[in-house]
Amino acid sequence: MKKLKAKELRDSNPSQAELLKIKRNPIYFVLDEILDTYNIGSMFRLADAVAAEKIYLCGKMETPPSSRIHKAAIGTENWVPWAAAGSAQEAVRELKKNNIQIIAIEQNKKSIPYSQLSNNLRFPVALVLGHETKGVNKNVLKEADQIVELPMLGINNSFNVWGCAAVIAYKLLELQGLLDH
Repeated sequence: MKKLKAKELRDSNPSQAELLKIKRNPIYFVLDEILDTYNIGSMFRLADAVAAEKIYLCGKMETPPSSRIHKAAIGTENWVPWAAAGSAQEAVRELKKNNIQIIAIEQNKKSIPYSQLSNNLRFPVALVLGHETKGVNKNVLKEADQIVELPMLGINNSFNVWGCAAVIAYKLLELQGLLDH
C-alpha cells in the first residue's frame, strides 16, 4: 500500500476496500477519558504507525470528527478503526470476553517496569492509557492483567500519554517479532 504524506493524509477519505487492505497487528488502545485533543490525535497517528487493530475512546472525551483531533492526527483518524465506549471499564470487559490481554500503563504499586513485559505476555493485547491528571481509573486497574510503567529518570514524575503508548507499543511489536518486515 502506498504511504501517504501529511498533506495527502489530511485530505484523504479512504474507501472500505482500502481500509480492508491494511494488515492490522493484534494491538488495541483503550483511552480512558484523555483530556488533551493533541494526545488523542497523536494516539491515532501511533495506532496507524503500529497498524493497531482498533482504538476505544472511552468516557468523557472528544471524538472525531474534531478539527482539533484532526490537526494532530493529520487524517489518520479516518484510517484507524475506532469506537466510542461509555467507559474504559466497559471497553476492557468487552475485550477480555474476546481473550485479549489487558495491560494498563500507569504508575502504581503493582506496576512492573516495561522492560519485564515479556513475562506472561500473550497476544492480542490492549493497552489502557488514562487521563493526563487522574490516570487510569482504579476499577480499570483492577481488571488489568498487568500494569506497566516507564522509568522516570529526571525530575518529572510522568511522561506524555502518546509517548508512553509509543514506547510500550513498539516494545510489544519487537517482542512479537513484528518489526522484522
